[in-house]
Amino acid sequence: MSQGRFITFEGGEGSGKSTQIKKLSDFLKNLEQDVIMTREPGGSHGAEELRKLLVEGEPGRWDGVTEALLHFAARRDHVERTIHPALSRGVWVLCDRFVDSTVAYQGYGHGLSRDVIEALREIAIGDFWPDLTLILDVPVELGLNRAASRNTGGDRYERMDRDFHQRLRDGFLAIAAEQPNRCALINAERDIETVSRDITSVVTERLSFALS
Repeated sequence: MSQGRFITFEGGEGSGKSTQIKKLSDFLKNLEQDVIMTREPGGSHGAEELRKLLVEGEPGRWDGVTEALLHFAARRDHVERTIHPALSRGVWVLCDRFVDSTVAYQGYGHGLSRDVIEALREIAIGDFWPDLTLILDVPVELGLNRAASRNTGGDRYERMDRDFHQRLRDGFLAIAAEQPNRCALINAERDIETVSRDITSVVTERLSFALS
C-alpha cells in the first residue's frame, strides 16, 4: 500500500480554505484516491473539545502563550489519532490549518517568539511536516467581509482588530517566501473556480509521483 499525502491549507479569515479543500477532495476522489478532510484546531475528539476553548469567548480571553499551548495540545491529539493513522493507510489528508497558523496567529499576530513556537512543535509532533502547504492569500478587508457574510457571529479570531489581521497576512506571506519548496502561494482574491484550477495545477505538478 502506498503512503498517503498530507496537504495543508493556510490563510487568513475569509480566504476560502473550506471551499477549496472540498474542491480538491472531489478532484482527488475523481482520480480514485482515498481522501479525508480535517481541520485545526480539531480533527479528533479531544482536539474538538480544545477547539471550543480557542474559538469561543471574547478576543482577549487568552494570551499568545496560552493559545499556543492549547493549539499544540490539540494538534498532538489530532496528529496521533487522525493524521498518522490515515497516512499509514495510504489516505490523502487535507487539513484546514496546521503549524503555520500557529506561527502566523500566535507568532506574527500576538508576538510570541518563533523559538517558543518551534520548541512546542518539537515537543508535540517532532519533525513532522506537510508534503504541501497551500497558502490562500486575500487582502484583509476582503477576507473580513467574506467572513462577516457567513452570518455565524464570528469566532474570537475573526473579531480581533484589523491590525492583528494585517499581521496575520504578513506572516503567511513571509512563511510562503521562507519555504517555497513546501509552500505554494495562491491568489484567493479571484473566483472559486479559478482558484481551484490553480490549486489542482500545483498539486498535480508537485505531487504527480503520488497520483499515478
